Amino acid sequence: MSAQAMSNPVPNSDAYRVVSGLFDEMLDLDRRPRPGCARVVADLLERDPGRLAELRARADAMFLRMGVTFNVYGMEEGSEKIFPFDPIPRVIDAVTWANLEAGLTQRVRALNAFIQDVYGAGEILKDGVVPRDLVLGCPQYLRAAVGLTPPHGTFVTVAGIDLVRGADGRFYVLEDNVRTPSGVSYVIQNRVVMTRLLPDLVRASGVRSVENYPADLLESLCELAPGGKSRPKVALLTPGIYNSAFFEHVFLSHQMGIDLVEGHDLVCVDHKVFMKTVHGLEQVDVIYRRIDDDFIDPVVFRPDSLLGVAGITAAIRAGNVSVANGFGTGVADDKAIFAYTPAIVRYYLNEEPLLPIVETHILSDPDVRRMVLRDLDRFVIKPTNASGGYGVIIGPKATYRQLIEAREGIERDPSHFIAQPVVQLSVHPTLLAEGSGGSMYAPRHVDLRPFVLLGKRPRVLPGGLTRVALREGSLIVNSSQGGGSKDTWVLER
Repeated sequence: MSAQAMSNPVPNSDAYRVVSGLFDEMLDLDRRPRPGCARVVADLLERDPGRLAELRARADAMFLRMGVTFNVYGMEEGSEKIFPFDPIPRVIDAVTWANLEAGLTQRVRALNAFIQDVYGAGEILKDGVVPRDLVLGCPQYLRAAVGLTPPHGTFVTVAGIDLVRGADGRFYVLEDNVRTPSGVSYVIQNRVVMTRLLPDLVRASGVRSVENYPADLLESLCELAPGGKSRPKVALLTPGIYNSAFFEHVFLSHQMGIDLVEGHDLVCVDHKVFMKTVHGLEQVDVIYRRIDDDFIDPVVFRPDSLLGVAGITAAIRAGNVSVANGFGTGVADDKAIFAYTPAIVRYYLNEEPLLPIVETHILSDPDVRRMVLRDLDRFVIKPTNASGGYGVIIGPKATYRQLIEAREGIERDPSHFIAQPVVQLSVHPTLLAEGSGGSMYAPRHVDLRPFVLLGKRPRVLPGGLTRVALREGSLIVNSSQGGGSKDTWVLER
């Protein structure tokens, strides 16, 4: 790619508006390609606009054949949707990614140390770095996990860290997901589709592979085996076919070559976990659980749960089985505790955080609460223990009724909410729906969820899930809220 081609404005993009005040991931204010994006711009954005529509149609057909779907809660049971996909990839240059990778590794190591500490000696609470009442009052803090010590102290085997890019071009952490983070199957399948659609462009761009993730995940899980067993029996525990991420559970179990089980497939005997097979009981050493804490053991948590395994907590405590991610990890992705994560990094690693976080206000503080309530329409209000975009109120876009309900909820139970300033997420050229008129593509807001594996050594998947808000002006990128995804290309050099 010549230097002149890289510096010239995109000739076919006159109808594309690079929005002032927002960071465009692919084009600068003069519509010139950003570092690493020139090949994609030349091959996709400068060509016949009809080609993009053709690529999307072919991609949709591939996803349909591959069965890449997700379930949406609240819809009729068994209702599935094809995961919306945009064929214009997001490109991250090698230098930017190297910095992100270092920051992600640092962050997950610190979060794991925090979990290990609060269920152990509690030194960070004794030193007052994080308020004791905030941790012990967190709905995700599990007293049943106190004293549990997984192999190598690894509570967080899989982490999904949500990043956004501000107007200054810097990446900020928006929230952490260290319970049962989902979305990695779409990362891998997006790449399969793009490699089939544009093999020459993927190859010429020097895109780093994501296909090793299942093998890396399996290795990380095997490293948790009790007693360091060399060939442990590993299983993936799913809530079943109606879970929104069931496709991912099936995909990962198949890719890793391990059994996909539901709670009724397992039984605890003598503080050991066994899988029921046609040949009798077979002991399970490591369980990759995709079930929330509340439902995993009816003996200890919800007695009405039919999804979990009675007695599994006792088996963990006896050292006969390991579960990833560990029980109680949600204490580290609570949105109120999130405000203290820079201090958590400094406390455990004696390092300055490499990734800044989005400013977060804890509303249990009366002075902070008064400030937020005074200008409620300027903030994003989030429930501290919700996920998937549910319950989020974006002040500037909220209705009068929504603001009234948010105010009432905060005043009723301020500890249940946090407030963040509205972050104008970066935008990316995104193919419009047919019949939109004008340009074939337009800027749409995006975020990024990279995945980090923490075993004997940390591993970071090159890229992650780029989620895109398909509706104009929307900041909600979750698939459950109408968002889609893009393939994320991390360049080798």
